[in-house]
Amino acid sequence: MTSAPAALSLAAITPDNIDAALALRVRPEQEGLVAPVVKSLAEAYAYGETAWPRLILDGERPVGFVMAFFDIRFNPERPDDRPRSGLWRLLVDAEAQRGGYGRFAVEQVCAEIRRRGGTRATVTYVPGPDGPAEFYARLGFRPTGELSGDQTVAELDLQTAA
Repeated sequence: MTSAPAALSLAAITPDNIDAALALRVRPEQEGLVAPVVKSLAEAYAYGETAWPRLILDGERPVGFVMAFFDIRFNPERPDDRPRSGLWRLLVDAEAQRGGYGRFAVEQVCAEIRRRGGTRATVTYVPGPDGPAEFYARLGFRPTGELSGDQTVAELDLQTAA
C-alpha cells in the first residue's frame, strides 16, 4: 500500500467534531452498502474499547469516517476461531470520493492493527456490482469464503502487505 499526502489524518470523535461526523453522507446508491455514522457511533458506545471510531480529515476538512475493531472472535459459537481485527465501517463522503481517502483510512487501520501486534486485517462488505469488493481487492484483501450474515468476509495478511 502507498502512503497518502501528509495533510490526511484520523481524529478521535469528540464533542467538537461529532456534528461534522454525523453530517457525512455517501451517494444515494451507496446507502444500502454502509450504515450511517450515527449507527456506527451507537455501536462504538455499546462495544466500548473493542471499537475504534475515527473521523478522516483532509487538513481540517472532514471527508469520511472509519471504524475499526480489535480482537473480536469471528464466531463465538466456534471456540477454536481465532480473534480478528479489522475494518468495521468505512464511509467516504459523497463529495470526497475518489480522493484516496478510503485507501488512507484502510492503511491507517492496518498500521494500528500492526501496532497492537496483529498480523491480519479483516473486512466484511456487501457483495454486488455497486459494492466495495474491487476496492478491497486492489488493497490486497482476499475473500475467505466465509459470510458474516449476508456480507462477504475478506482478509489481508499484514506480514506480506507492503
